[in-house]
Amino acid sequence: MDAEGRPIALKITEGQAHDGRAADDMLGDLGPGQTLLGDRAYDSDARRERLAEQGAWANVKPMPNRKNVLAFSAFLYKYRNLVERFFSKIKHFRAVATRYDKDPENFLASVKLAAVRVWLRA
Repeated sequence: MDAEGRPIALKITEGQAHDGRAADDMLGDLGPGQTLLGDRAYDSDARRERLAEQGAWANVKPMPNRKNVLAFSAFLYKYRNLVERFFSKIKHFRAVATRYDKDPENFLASVKLAAVRVWLRA
């Protein structure tokens, strides 16, 4: 749960999987008034339209080759730093950093345990 009591989801994907495609099934939980803070991997017209239909807004850094640059808040984008710092912290746990568990379900459990320890410290 985050500070407002909403559930936080973690998902394990293949190492070669593209972040943008893997996130599509997780973005269905975003609702009215919520914002997706994503890097360039999440910049697609289809994803922005889908989020708009859900009432959410995508504050995604635009791709450099995009012809029509859409609204983007550099101020809000700075909060993405919290997510990056979270991933940096869970990589301090050896089982997560070395992918000690080869079974995806066991590895996800290790990641969740590391996440709980990080969140309890905060």
